[in-house]
Amino acid sequence: MSYLFLFKYIIIGDTGVGKSCLLLQFTDKRFQPVHDLTIGVEFGARMIDINGKQIKLQIWDTAGQESFRSITRSYYRGAAGALLVYDITRRETFNHLTSWLEDARQHASSNMVIMLIGNKSDLELRRDVGREEGEAFAREHGLIFMETSAKTAANVEEAFIDTAKEVYHKIQHGLFDVNNEANGIKIGPQHSPSQMDRSGTYQKPSEAGGDSGCC
Repeated sequence: MSYLFLFKYIIIGDTGVGKSCLLLQFTDKRFQPVHDLTIGVEFGARMIDINGKQIKLQIWDTAGQESFRSITRSYYRGAAGALLVYDITRRETFNHLTSWLEDARQHASSNMVIMLIGNKSDLELRRDVGREEGEAFAREHGLIFMETSAKTAANVEEAFIDTAKEVYHKIQHGLFDVNNEANGIKIGPQHSPSQMDRSGTYQKPSEAGGDSGCC
């Protein structure tokens, strides 16, 4: 299927917070209660629609163990969006967010959109981190915030799609150069970079120096 842009995502956070389950729920619409620990990185992809435009999400799910941290860091480069995940039933995963965020800020583009996710919202009776704490952390660090449940699929679609909407918004405002793939954004194969300015807007053929129109 033709798409206008491909956005590269990375999912980060401690081991066992549900990163792989979130990816599986988003790409396959299913929940796998027993999931092997991610070794290195896993990959998933899905097409979505934003403002009538087809966008392909290429999502890299990273290992949370400290021993894989150096591998994970290499995937920050060239990511347009990141989902930073903690488990609302395990406070230590929330306490480690600062470390993950420091890694992201250090190794990724300054314009990368980061969505903070408090996962396992279905386990309300075992909650150890209040929603207001997640909201406060997101406000303090300029992140988008959402609580999700990979098990019930609550807010999973919204988390991935709202992140993409923010990336698309930044493209529209010229904060991402769509002709530089190092930003984690790739122009679709059916579309000509020569007919698109850096904010992702198509120019008229005469302005683009071409003879034929596009989309």
